[in-house]
Amino acid sequence: MLTITRKLEFDAGHRIPDHKSQCRNLHGHRYVLEITLTGEVVDQDGESDNGMIMDFSDVKTLAKQHLVDVWDHAFLVYEKDAPVREFLASMPDHKTVVVPRVPTVENLAVTAFDILKPAFEQRFGRALRLKRVKLYETPNCWAEATDD
Repeated sequence: MLTITRKLEFDAGHRIPDHKSQCRNLHGHRYVLEITLTGEVVDQDGESDNGMIMDFSDVKTLAKQHLVDVWDHAFLVYEKDAPVREFLASMPDHKTVVVPRVPTVENLAVTAFDILKPAFEQRFGRALRLKRVKLYETPNCWAEATDD
């Protein structure tokens, strides 16, 4: 199996409401996102992505449109974290993204995978599959969501 991976970075804030330590406080991270795709290499003379699974610039464009630009410099808040949602709503034009799960790196990786899967797989007529989303919260800590 042949795969390609594109890395992007963004900054976002969050908190883990029930955490026993410092992560229960509002804070932020420089997230690193790796998107791994698998598919057939294009073998069509005259096509811009001839010899590629997908052009890396197209991977970047789709990832930015559907996830990175949405989450970058936003506060990712759990939908059931009412005190923080109310606080953020009190600030005019604050960039807030409400997420369906507690915004741990594990849950954010799954959420990112769920968002990006249709963006990549339904865009092209050929067989292209989102294989893995790897999300680094710090250089030493990450979670991976796969299609397995």
